[in-house]
Amino acid sequence: MAHDHSGMMSGDAKNVEDGGAGHQRRLMMTLGLTGTVFVAEVVGAAITGSLALLVDAGHMLTDMSVLIASTITAVLMRRKPSSSRTWGWARLEVLTAAGGAIVLFIVGVYALVEAGMRLFGGRSDGVHDVNLLLFFGILGLAANLGSIGILASQHADNMNMRAAFLEVMNDALGSVAVVISALVMMSTGWGGFDAVAGGLIAILMIPRAVKLLHTAVRVLLEETPQGLDLDAVRVHLEGVPHVVAVHDLHASTVATGMPRLTAHVVVERGLTMEQAAEVLHQLQDCLREHFPVAIEHTTFQLEPDGYEAKNPEEAIHS
Repeated sequence: MAHDHSGMMSGDAKNVEDGGAGHQRRLMMTLGLTGTVFVAEVVGAAITGSLALLVDAGHMLTDMSVLIASTITAVLMRRKPSSSRTWGWARLEVLTAAGGAIVLFIVGVYALVEAGMRLFGGRSDGVHDVNLLLFFGILGLAANLGSIGILASQHADNMNMRAAFLEVMNDALGSVAVVISALVMMSTGWGGFDAVAGGLIAILMIPRAVKLLHTAVRVLLEETPQGLDLDAVRVHLEGVPHVVAVHDLHASTVATGMPRLTAHVVVERGLTMEQAAEVLHQLQDCLREHFPVAIEHTTFQLEPDGYEAKNPEEAIHS
């Protein structure tokens, strides 16, 4: 099998270390804006009794968790791993994302139940001050637009920045719903529209929470990174000169932009150290250049043809 490395260099290779000082600064500014408006919306929901504003605050809480995770990633991934944390603090973002998804799901379910009670259960709860609701809605929208402006110029730099940008975009839609709810109530006098708006925001939130939790669980269960076909990887690695077979092939994701792969590689007997080094070099090139997911973190164990593990539990897995 011909083996050519001349062509494809994936753009994702630069994402391994995605915490530049510029990203950190922009994320912290966005987090400051979002946190301030979150507190204002919680206070506003308590004063006005608006379900839409309360749900949007819950939505913003999840966005804050993602922004916190992104900011922590930008800060901590700039630090070198240590002997006690060989991957650094990278996986902290996964735990934060999972926690945020659970909170978002709970808030969404609560909002749907509350909206149903207000619309069909005879609950008299309603908005106490529509003008104040409109004020808080506009305040939240202004903050979201400010955050979008802060992140827009660098949102495509890496996965971490893209995730943060999408979060503030989604939250802006929630703020728009709050503003529309206030305007409709001011023009029609129907207070039930607040419950409708809250329910609609919740319907948008729940699938996103499930998707975010699913993504986090995939990482925690060390599933194969999406977009990486291990069968194709095996075939390609076995095309490297002097490679006889590949077994015990495993791939997982440590955190955003940090996929890793390990494999046992059976090579021809009698290779010199220089030839073995060249085999390793070509194997690493394969994972960096030939697949949609560029894998920088690779561990290959070279085994001479005919080698058998002494421990029966280490039998070859195909």
